Amino acid sequence: MEAALIIFALMLLTFVGLGAYLTVKAVGAAKRGVERTVAQARRSVEDTTLRAKSFGQVGVAGALAQLRLDLRTSMRATQQALAEGAQADASLRESLALFERLSAHGHELDGELKRLEQEPDRQRTGELLPDLRERAAKIIQAADSLRWAARDRARRFAEDEISLLSEQIEMESGALRDWSREPVDDLAAAAAEWDAAQAAAPAPAPAQAPKPTSAPPPAALNPPTPTMQYPWQKTPRPESAG
Repeated sequence: MEAALIIFALMLLTFVGLGAYLTVKAVGAAKRGVERTVAQARRSVEDTTLRAKSFGQVGVAGALAQLRLDLRTSMRATQQALAEGAQADASLRESLALFERLSAHGHELDGELKRLEQEPDRQRTGELLPDLRERAAKIIQAADSLRWAARDRARRFAEDEISLLSEQIEMESGALRDWSREPVDDLAAAAAEWDAAQAAAPAPAPAQAPKPTSAPPPAALNPPTPTMQYPWQKTPRPESAG
């Protein structure tokens, strides 16, 4: 009885622990989903604001907004292309690691540009613009190079696969159109192969003749004819037998 109670308690604790683990995992997944949604919404709002500033403002403020917008657009497109390509091509994982290092410089530059948007000294900020544009151009060029290389690689693989598939389809189509051989030819070839196999097989051993069995004794030359008894004949009485 005590062993059964111990087993029941252990099973109960196991179920409780498993339920708690699954609850924590579900809460964590939901939290990550909410954070990802909030981050995407924040990026969309910020991109919309930068686009509005780049079109609605002139001078240093508009230049900073346009620079941030170009940098963020290039980095986001490259990240998406490499992440999607790495799922099908493992060799892109190294490129993705390089992009992570490049992304650190991109985040640093974006943060600096964001701080300069709030800088009241526009003259000093204007003096920094050439250097900021050069840094942004290098980062954007490197990101674009990785993105287009990944796309060219995926396109080349797709073209090679299509070419190989086309060759296989052409071979199969040619085999399907080869109706010159009649079924009779196939049957004749199969019969010839069968005859050759039979001729090459060893001859079976001759069967032994069955042993003669003893014949029944000959019947008598004049066997007695059995007396026929008809139903209309009277049965002979016992006293008439003597």
